[in-house]
Amino acid sequence: MSACFFIDFIRSHYTFALDILYDIQYHATIGDIMENDELVQNILLELRRGVISIAVLSQLSKEEYGYSLLKALSDKGLEVDQSTLYPLLRRLESQGLLQSDWRIADEARPRRYYVISAQGKTVLTKLKREWSAMTATMTQMLS
Repeated sequence: MSACFFIDFIRSHYTFALDILYDIQYHATIGDIMENDELVQNILLELRRGVISIAVLSQLSKEEYGYSLLKALSDKGLEVDQSTLYPLLRRLESQGLLQSDWRIADEARPRRYYVISAQGKTVLTKLKREWSAMTATMTQMLS
């Protein structure tokens, strides 16, 4: 065996070992990042659920149908998916916080209009008070 062959043999195995270590570290790091992103997304999802309920109640002092409510929320910076909003509207109505009725407006297509109920106004007042207290506390804690 020549010395050059031996050095080439060692170099190729050393490079191969480094490649394996790099791959392991890269994939472990990417896995950690993805896992952390998933955790953050889950926490944000939990936060949004409560916020959306308060936001919807706050925007229904006048009658709105689903799409107009989606647009109003979006115009104020809160993007809500239809698949989130419509079940939420039904749940809030079943809890007595909203009232709704079907109407045919200018178009031939019937629309369900929602408005906050008297009970919903009472609940919203309490939620707004609690929201103010929580945001003040969190602002203090996070600064």
